[in-house]
Amino acid sequence: MKKNIIISLTALLVAGACGPDRPSSDFTGAENEVTIININPGHFHAGLIHLHDYPQIDPKVYVYAPEGNELNSYLNMVNRFNTRDHNPTQWEPEVYTGEDYLERMLQEKPGNVMVMAGNNSRKIEYVAQAVAHGINVLSDKPMIITPGQFPLLRETLQSADEQGLVMNDMMTERHEITTILQKELSQNPELFGDLIAGSTEQPAIEKESVHFFYKTVAGETLIRPPWFFDTTQQGEAIVDVSTHLVDKIFWQVFPEQPVDYRNPDHDVDVIEARAWSTDLTGEQFELITGVAAFPDYLLDDVENNVLKVNANGEFLFRANGVYAKVGALWGFTNPDGGDTHYSIIRGTKANLVVRQDLEQDFKATLYVEPHGHADGGTFETILQDALEMLSGRYDGLAAHQTEFGWEITVPEEYVETHEEHFTRVTQRFLDALVEGSIPEWERINLETKYYLTTKAFELSR
Repeated sequence: MKKNIIISLTALLVAGACGPDRPSSDFTGAENEVTIININPGHFHAGLIHLHDYPQIDPKVYVYAPEGNELNSYLNMVNRFNTRDHNPTQWEPEVYTGEDYLERMLQEKPGNVMVMAGNNSRKIEYVAQAVAHGINVLSDKPMIITPGQFPLLRETLQSADEQGLVMNDMMTERHEITTILQKELSQNPELFGDLIAGSTEQPAIEKESVHFFYKTVAGETLIRPPWFFDTTQQGEAIVDVSTHLVDKIFWQVFPEQPVDYRNPDHDVDVIEARAWSTDLTGEQFELITGVAAFPDYLLDDVENNVLKVNANGEFLFRANGVYAKVGALWGFTNPDGGDTHYSIIRGTKANLVVRQDLEQDFKATLYVEPHGHADGGTFETILQDALEMLSGRYDGLAAHQTEFGWEITVPEEYVETHEEHFTRVTQRFLDALVEGSIPEWERINLETKYYLTTKAFELSR
């Protein structure tokens, strides 16, 4: 197995001080003032930021990576966006290939924003190097995958703050419409009441996300690199997908509030955690990766030609006196459809539940489950009033009763794909560059999020 590489930020800062002057953080939103460096794009998320053009971003993007299928997949995706019939993009990748790609990038430093989406074992090293050399960073999640990497993340965030650099991860799920509406309705006291504190037996918030290794993305069968199944390189689900779930909890129920793990008053702690494996046969592995045999670095996890991927995890935590539970699971494929999702926020008057399963045709759907109102007629009026209050931003919302509760129907114009969410994340990052930083609450919560996921990893052992 490959070992995670941990380096000293102090050494990086010394190296950065000897290099070129860092770029100015005084962005104005002017045309082409942002130049992207994409380093070792080993995950398809690296390509999705190119789904559209942005006036603020120079179309020339500098790519540094070793040769191989991962780089080719990234370039093919960019080419598909450039050559599509409707609204083609204008990206111009300039590629350097070689095993010294990181050193070459730091020496040349042709851009002012580094995008990172790929092998997670060295991700925090890349991020720390970029920050030490005065480069802003937009990173895919997770930034770190082990507790031993957390100190370097903390130091790198502090260094970015001191230099006036913007450093953030891609939290795409904040832009999903049912997640947005679940948040908005939870802030309506007439409808929702107050958020309950919950307990270890029944947390106030629960979120479970189920993904599948074999799937289609942007109309193409997704070929995953073999290292994706090595948890020392990709990370376990408890430190990977769970970052989205924790982020959404903070964003939804503590809107624009810092949740600081260092502050005793914020009561941040992981209570329990567990992890378990998903089994893949050699045939399934070949179908997903295109590789006929398990690589040597996976053989320790192979029994009788079955790869045991420690891909599932869940943990219970507490923050601000509120109990929450998150779970991230992976299967081979879903013969009935796609990924599934379940999310509940419990209030004193109603629960807000997002379901995405066979009954919803695998489309995220928001339901309201009343339990603290006088009668059905009164509740219907309260619900309609709540939706009317949102009409200035989301016109056309409606509700009707189903076996799962009151279903909120959303006009198609507000429903966006996972791919489109990367456009939202990129634009939000560009706005942060102009503002000079991400909001203080978001900066604190980013650090707390990784404190929780890595502590859960440690507790699951």
